[in-house]
Amino acid sequence: MTEVRTTAGLVRGAGEAGLAVFRGIPFAEPPVGALRFAAPQPVRDWDGVREAVSYGPPPPQPGVFGMDALAGETPGEDWLTVNVFTPDIGADLPVMVWIQGGAYTIGMASLPEFDGTRLAREGGVVVVTFNYRVGFEGFGQIEGAPGNRGLLDQLAALEWVRDNIRAFGGNPDQVTIFGQSAGGGSVAALLAMPRGRGLFRRAIAQSVPGTFFSPGLATDIAAVCAAELGLRPTVADLSTVDPAGLAPVGDTVIAKIGQWADRWGQAAHKLIPFAPVVDGDLLPVTPWQALAEGAGRDVELIAGHVRHEDRLLALVHGLLGQVTEEQAATALTHFAPGPDGPARYRESYPAAGPDELYDLVNSDWLFRMPSLRLAHAQTVGGGRAHLYELTWPAPGMDGLLGACHGLDVPLVFGTLEQGQPAMLLGGELSEAEPLSARMRAAWTNFATHGDPGWPAYDPEQRLTQVFDAEPTVTAYPEEVSRLIWQHHTFAPLPLLAGEPGR
Repeated sequence: MTEVRTTAGLVRGAGEAGLAVFRGIPFAEPPVGALRFAAPQPVRDWDGVREAVSYGPPPPQPGVFGMDALAGETPGEDWLTVNVFTPDIGADLPVMVWIQGGAYTIGMASLPEFDGTRLAREGGVVVVTFNYRVGFEGFGQIEGAPGNRGLLDQLAALEWVRDNIRAFGGNPDQVTIFGQSAGGGSVAALLAMPRGRGLFRRAIAQSVPGTFFSPGLATDIAAVCAAELGLRPTVADLSTVDPAGLAPVGDTVIAKIGQWADRWGQAAHKLIPFAPVVDGDLLPVTPWQALAEGAGRDVELIAGHVRHEDRLLALVHGLLGQVTEEQAATALTHFAPGPDGPARYRESYPAAGPDELYDLVNSDWLFRMPSLRLAHAQTVGGGRAHLYELTWPAPGMDGLLGACHGLDVPLVFGTLEQGQPAMLLGGELSEAEPLSARMRAAWTNFATHGDPGWPAYDPEQRLTQVFDAEPTVTAYPEEVSRLIWQHHTFAPLPLLAGEPGR
């Protein structure tokens, strides 16, 4: 057992697999009771030694992927906690802070795929994971409450790292944030937020979603969610609802989201009820605009995506290998850029059938092009970026999922046999192990030296690290899609019709 003094008091962790591991350390007061829907507040000091050997309770979760049942295994209100995996408490090591994904709706740091043991031990870094509020608690637009509370939680966790990580053997001046999916979007948001400056030196954004909401859209969605409970989207009304009872409301709205397609547009068509809000304050502009204007000039960046981003989502919705020509045409209409976008996809991919067209346009709109354009914007703004694409196909399900969304998570953490994403590997690790070793080395070398092992991106050559069974560095592989999207601006998703909340 190992004791460390934090700014709030002593914590006692445990020795595990050559590391000192601390779990469930609060970085803010529980956001319940009088603090419900408030910005995170500093944690109060405690007397004696606080045991830090178990993960803290996750924030309330909806039923997607059984997350509500997982959350119920660790009940409690202390949602805002950090976990630290450190090779050497007496050292001065680089720090990697993970922000998990989950569509801004689900997610908890205690999932086995986010175990930082292997990354910390083999990479010589301190790994930090943490919980932040998701769903309506974290991202619902509520009258009388600050918006983007999930992002405020992330800032508070990074401030805790700044103030405490030296006691755990980490260097607070050498912090890298990294995240995937909604976690990658959070990394992008933190790059754009003035309050994030100085809290991290480097950033890795994996599969960045292009979904950021306008205030009008977020307000309208919140009003519909609250109305499902017979309430208004106000602190006074929603505080009467138990957090566990509020968590499923997003699922309820998604089940009927087609009713609001003419108002919510792409957010409805892609079943997305929550996202960061570009509010002009905490998040002044989109990440792409902010980086192009130089907001990330002093932060080194890796950005990238997997090749077949949408296939896993198509599987979840029962569409994998089942897309009709009508469904493909509808997807092209909703998500291809500009009035000639659908025709350009068909002309640019003449051999593509409905399944491939559906996969391409959804992957491009939601993850691939936003990730590419984040690297591009960083370079335009005078910063340095490195671009990658994971093209290695997951061997699970007879390879039908390809290089699908989430495949990078077990490869980056080395958690190849634990957690739901490990199922994508199908237990076949002969190629996964060396690929994982290369990705982990790239991520930790970047955190340590700022160099992942391949050239920086530039708008002319667009050199890209391609992670496959045999890795290569080449011009950006998805050039056809890049040309289709090159003049598109990733703006906040608007409310298309009506007044917000009516």
